[in-house]
Amino acid sequence: MKAPFERRGEKTEGKGGAHVLSDMLSELAHRAKEAEDRARAASAEAKDKVRQRADEASDSARQTADELKQRSDAARQEASDRWSQVHRDWSRHVDQIQAKFAETKAKQDRAWSQMDADLAAEDAKDACDFALAAVEEAESATLDAILAQMEADEFAARS
Repeated sequence: MKAPFERRGEKTEGKGGAHVLSDMLSELAHRAKEAEDRARAASAEAKDKVRQRADEASDSARQTADELKQRSDAARQEASDRWSQVHRDWSRHVDQIQAKFAETKAKQDRAWSQMDADLAAEDAKDACDFALAAVEEAESATLDAILAQMEADEFAARS
């Protein structure tokens, strides 16, 4: 499993900070494309293989959520309240999705199969919507950081 962002600990201050933030956005896009490719390939695989990949993705999502929570807890004094809330909400969301999935796996009634598939598709859509919103927020935060650095550089040049 990959760490959420390998370059997470690097400082984003100064002119090099824009490069680090840009690299993080690039990594996010790359991983989103990998997830898209794996989801597309799953439709042609055997059910057992898809179930195994779904379990692995679920475990990976849980581990990533746990790592994000640990990082959030360690940086609580420095992190803003709204980002801490996002991490808590995301962990709760992952817990709810995994609980629903475990409940769904236990059901064997054919009549519920399509409804369960529809609910799983809605959950996937919600996760994609959340990720898209996160990408937009990441872009906005990155551009704000770059603008703030430009303004700081201008102020320093006037002094």
